[in-house]
Amino acid sequence: MKLGLGLDVWSSARFDLPLDRVLLAERLGYDSVWTAEIYGADAVTPLAFLAAHTSHLRLGTAVAQVAARPPTTAAMQFGTLEAMAPGRVVCGLGLSGPQVVEGWYGQPWRRPHQTLREYVDVVRQVFRREAPVALDGEVLRLPHDGPDGLGVGKPLKPILHMAPDLPVFLACGGSRNVRLAFEVADGWLPLGYTPGSAHLYADDIAAGLVAGGRTLADVEVQASARVALTDDVQAALDAARPQVAMLVGGYGTDEHNFHRDAMVRRGFGEAAGRLHTARSRNDQVAVDLRLYAKEAIVDLGRGLKAVQMALLNLAESHKNVIMPGYTHLQRAQPVLFAHHMLAYFEMFQRDIGRFQDCHRRTDVMPLGSGALAGVAYQ
Repeated sequence: MKLGLGLDVWSSARFDLPLDRVLLAERLGYDSVWTAEIYGADAVTPLAFLAAHTSHLRLGTAVAQVAARPPTTAAMQFGTLEAMAPGRVVCGLGLSGPQVVEGWYGQPWRRPHQTLREYVDVVRQVFRREAPVALDGEVLRLPHDGPDGLGVGKPLKPILHMAPDLPVFLACGGSRNVRLAFEVADGWLPLGYTPGSAHLYADDIAAGLVAGGRTLADVEVQASARVALTDDVQAALDAARPQVAMLVGGYGTDEHNFHRDAMVRRGFGEAAGRLHTARSRNDQVAVDLRLYAKEAIVDLGRGLKAVQMALLNLAESHKNVIMPGYTHLQRAQPVLFAHHMLAYFEMFQRDIGRFQDCHRRTDVMPLGSGALAGVAYQ
């Protein structure tokens, strides 16, 4: 078993790449570091920065969304990244969901399984550079030959000589795409995979291996898990609830929600149903606002603590300085400058306490309250 480090920069309102944590993981012998994207920070750019600061960690996406870029563009990005970090790059691809694909990328959600198969085909063609890239696919067509074009496109061979065997991983959990991963990909990024649910995928894995003429040794499995080092188990569970609620309850439609489906596969169908159906738009807006407010409160608290440290440093460096005291803008008895600074320290400490109380009151999950007339879940 190898250890990887997943980065959550995709979920933050402010970009903050934890370089120190990544460097520590490399020193501790971790195998890989993984980024993701949804509709904020992209997954590939942070890896280029990390490539310049690391020496042996593999750099992978879990995942880069296929709707975000044409397959040739994805191949260009990963091929360029691999040229900067030879032998260390993993091209992890995934479909995302219809709300993001159509709402954020402006692409139609159609035939996702076939789209993923053809996308991998084109990416492989670019990496291998055996011939000009072309595909007469059911979904993807290169060159473009549709009625809305000029009809002058021609197959092109990539200029950059890329690593022909740059590994391609697929993120999926549904039956058809799990089979596809073990048929054509170098690795599988399973959705909702746990040791207790491994048997649920056995038939699809076997079918995919047979279709691709491969063995299990040909496909790497990179499963993910949330890890918290704490004595407070309940607090760790509570910290995980907002993201689970967002993904299972607010991320998809009634017909398409892969996170909900993964929860159902693991035997938590009733809880997944409650999360998914009790999710009015007002609830989702309230969740987003609370998540933003929590981050803002933490940032303000850090800023106040920095001001406090500056006051302490001033007090320490001027602890014997005497200054006039003031009461209602009038001079009073002399005081030490250090004591004057410490008075402001205490004022800010009260403000920090107020923010902490506000954070506690904000840390409530409204998702699931339901719309005015209730929900369809029985």
